[in-house]
Amino acid sequence: MSKAVIFFAPGLEECEGLLVVDILRRAGAEVTIAAVGGSQTVLSSHRVQIVADAMAADIQPADYDASILPGGLKGVQNLAADAEVRRVATACAADGKIVAAICAGPTVLAGFGLLEGKQATVYPGMDNQMAGASCTGSEVTVDGNITTGRALGAAIPFALELARQLEGQEASDRVRQAIVYPY
Repeated sequence: MSKAVIFFAPGLEECEGLLVVDILRRAGAEVTIAAVGGSQTVLSSHRVQIVADAMAADIQPADYDASILPGGLKGVQNLAADAEVRRVATACAADGKIVAAICAGPTVLAGFGLLEGKQATVYPGMDNQMAGASCTGSEVTVDGNITTGRALGAAIPFALELARQLEGQEASDRVRQAIVYPY
């Protein structure tokens, strides 16, 4: 069983975060939701309260196989400003572990310098915030250990790709069939 951490910051796009958590857990991965911003209860962009499993400061990169960032403009601003998110994402990247982000989230990875020379995708119109990356415009882009998703509409294929990487093709296919995607 692989382990992933996903960072939830105030203002996150809850569907992008929760779809990833749900699909990865269905695939068999152990997923920790880590709260950013001082409270273990995170208020999403659409005012959904989510109680995280841990605080970002308590996350040790060595304990995880993947570090994941959801989007949501306010959430992304909070992720980008958080030293703990930077610490974990950069450590995971340096160790060749999976580092993933969706929607506006890839701009955080670019800001951390993790997309230099990489292909990536990001929410339409945010390409200018992707310093060092070559933007594909694809639904999901994988370049080495970096996986990026374009927007909320790509959350399911993004999560299924992460399930494939973490738990294998069979697990990803099993979840795809169970959720009847695509139908």
